[in-house]
Amino acid sequence: MAVPTKNIPAPDLVPVRRALLSVFDKTGLIDFAKALAAAGVELVSTGGTAKAIAEAGLAVRDVSELTGFPEIMDGRVKTLHPSVHGALLGIRDDADHAKAMRDHHIEPIDLLVSNLYPFEEVRRSGAGYASIVENIDIGGPAMIRASAKNHAYVAIVTDPADYASVLNALEMNLGSLSLDFRKKLAAKAFARTATYDAAISGWFAEALEIEHPTWRAFGGRLDQVMRYGENPHQGAGFYLSGDKRPGVATARQLQGKQLSYNNINDTDAAFELAGEFDPTRSAAIAIIKHANPCGVAEGATLKAAYAKALACDPVSAYGGIVAMNRILDAEAAEEIVKTFTEVIIAPDATDEAAAIVAAKKNLRLLVAGGLPDARAAGTLVKSVSGGLLVQSRDNAVVDDLELKVVTKRAPTPAEMADLKFAFRVAKHVKSNAIVYAKDGATVGIGAGQMSRVDSSRIAARKALDAAEAAGLAEPLTKGSVVASDAFFPFADGLLSAIEAGATAVIQPGGSMRDDDVIAAADAHGIAMVFTGVRHFRH
Repeated sequence: MAVPTKNIPAPDLVPVRRALLSVFDKTGLIDFAKALAAAGVELVSTGGTAKAIAEAGLAVRDVSELTGFPEIMDGRVKTLHPSVHGALLGIRDDADHAKAMRDHHIEPIDLLVSNLYPFEEVRRSGAGYASIVENIDIGGPAMIRASAKNHAYVAIVTDPADYASVLNALEMNLGSLSLDFRKKLAAKAFARTATYDAAISGWFAEALEIEHPTWRAFGGRLDQVMRYGENPHQGAGFYLSGDKRPGVATARQLQGKQLSYNNINDTDAAFELAGEFDPTRSAAIAIIKHANPCGVAEGATLKAAYAKALACDPVSAYGGIVAMNRILDAEAAEEIVKTFTEVIIAPDATDEAAAIVAAKKNLRLLVAGGLPDARAAGTLVKSVSGGLLVQSRDNAVVDDLELKVVTKRAPTPAEMADLKFAFRVAKHVKSNAIVYAKDGATVGIGAGQMSRVDSSRIAARKALDAAEAAGLAEPLTKGSVVASDAFFPFADGLLSAIEAGATAVIQPGGSMRDDDVIAAADAHGIAMVFTGVRHFRH
């Protein structure tokens, strides 16, 4: 049953006569407090905030004067008191509330300025359990929620970025704030506490190894509003979760126009793929289009790797995303800018490389400060109608798997190196995925087909097109190896790969017809390796 309401209409303009300031982040605090004091607002504050305001030469009342009770328990208890919450929650135009406030000497608070203990930052810092728990704010969220609920009479400011707009509104309304403005501040406040609690609950689930908590919450802070989403008629915004995994969300954009929704989605896919390749072993380049790789290669240098990756599908590479596992150098930059490219993302870039890219004013250059760890645990979320699908990140790496040769012929060392390379790439191709590879480079990729045999044929066809464009006598799939992200349900997909010229195959295995597939491989002298791990990517 709902809580009954007296339906007392909220006033449009509420004068701000008294403000309670209690903040951890003191950015802009003193200037804001000075402006409030100059406008005749009485300042009430707590702990370190009160000290900072007093040291700035401003008159400020300590909250203990309101409560008649000192801060105790190392500041854990200071605002959790009826004199504070009554001042925030009291309905001024309700006779009963007004009488209670008079009877108990509760002075109304018209403006609350509060931000929270830095739980998210402390959690990310790797602090110990006790330190993280101590940074769970209790009084702050309680006051914020109380003020936001009673936005009919109280304005709540949780973000220093809003100080200027509050002062402007006060000036425009001669010391008052409008109902519409208070509602917007309240909405932002509830979103902030929701995000804060989501971070806390997520940390507890992680710390206690609860894989599927009964209640699951996710939060983020708006980073940018985009012109549109996947299509022009769709709205879109980019929110940051606070996860410090190197990637598009944490990267620094050195130049170029604003990233679009599709740019961000594709750049994330590109850099996650680049993170599969150890930069101490070789340079690696991934060229992505519509979240699928159209060319991936390893090489002695980024320039060499880019040339091999581009050769796989130079047509699709036009307007693509280029990701790499090493610092972008001038040689590689000179080659990349020859083809129209939307985004380049790298762990870093030399000054010379950045200058070369700068000549293409719309080309975005992002530096991420590192590579994403392909082995790291994490959580992936996808929305569906009426719910969320939540799963752990696919952090299986082919180098860690127990590979099993199931055919009469074992792969040669060169074939095995290419098989691992191809399977590493197949992990990042939309299912059904087929990847042909040769000499550390993709030579044909089939993605997202309803039939695995169709993916195999499309990959072979694209390899044939690339060979014709390059003036080669035969496609590079001749003498290549092939990777499949999931098992071959029938031998037809394998036979299609053999027809394209593949000499060795890597796949998870596990089909009811594995014996038939193995027999087909043996009949054609093909080597086959089972990984025991599937890499579906929908």
